Amino acid sequence: MSSTDPSSFPIIESLDAFPADLKGGIVAIGNFDGVHRGHRAVLDAALGLGHGTHHPVYAMSFEPHPRTVFNPSKPVFRLTPPQQKLDLLRLCGLDGALILPFTREFAGIEANAFVQDILIDTLGISHAVTGYDFHFGRARQGTPDYLRSAGADHGFGVTIVQREEDEGAEVISSTRIRDSLSRGEIAQANGLLGYRWFFEADVRHGDKRGRDLGYPTANMSLTEDCPLKQGIYAVKVRVDGAWHDGVASYGRRPTFDNGAALFEVFLFDFAGDLYGKTLRVHLVSYLRGEEKFDSVEALIAQMDRDSEEARAALGSLQPLSELDMKLLDLSA
Repeated sequence: MSSTDPSSFPIIESLDAFPADLKGGIVAIGNFDGVHRGHRAVLDAALGLGHGTHHPVYAMSFEPHPRTVFNPSKPVFRLTPPQQKLDLLRLCGLDGALILPFTREFAGIEANAFVQDILIDTLGISHAVTGYDFHFGRARQGTPDYLRSAGADHGFGVTIVQREEDEGAEVISSTRIRDSLSRGEIAQANGLLGYRWFFEADVRHGDKRGRDLGYPTANMSLTEDCPLKQGIYAVKVRVDGAWHDGVASYGRRPTFDNGAALFEVFLFDFAGDLYGKTLRVHLVSYLRGEEKFDSVEALIAQMDRDSEEARAALGSLQPLSELDMKLLDLSA
């Protein structure tokens, strides 16, 4: 039943609106921030169970992030904001997504009520798939073992997916990926994700200094909680459905004003007006840290070298996974 067509990917944001054609399905449950390789092990297990059957396969997730609800003064940086997460879930081949509002009241539901009222009475699931560390209900009383036992008692299957490890036998997690981004270790972050990390942002007006330097840039602001290390990156950018290679600087422009942090992208071989457009930027590699130069001439010379290095990195680009191929249209 699965499809990557957005029009055939239902997004349900209320239990009252749960559609009849998803009842009796196989549900993959988790927060799925980043939809990284560990999350996709859960999703793939659910899809495998549904393969060749009439059972729909969908994800159940929660918004906002539970950690943000319980500690609003320290919100969790989202590797994938809600819409990007939904885009990734769709590209994974699911039949839909159920996004439940996460509140303190929801977190206080008794584990047995979560099973009976939601999984059985409302969703009528045939099978639940979760990760090894998924807990639910008041005081996290709904453990993986509890879910297994509930499934045996109520007649639905349960699959608990064990932790997914990287090539160094370390567990893959959203926290590790955030830490990698903060250190500029883009290759590691992308490897753990299984695709090139990306963000979407609107192009804003800047001081237009890049034009004078021969490098007109599209200026964007990242969220205040974004931990990405400041520096120079090779990037692929989607503009109005078309892909462009480029080089980007994220930082405060210490050679000039040391102002507010901006993400500035120079697109190779591009001519056009980008103001007001929403760009999707995929980070391919980290080239160097941000520096202060003694002269504009020295800065331009370094930018020339950065552009050459970025072109080389982008020229040898290979997909990291099937999902990465879909995201970057590399199969075309």
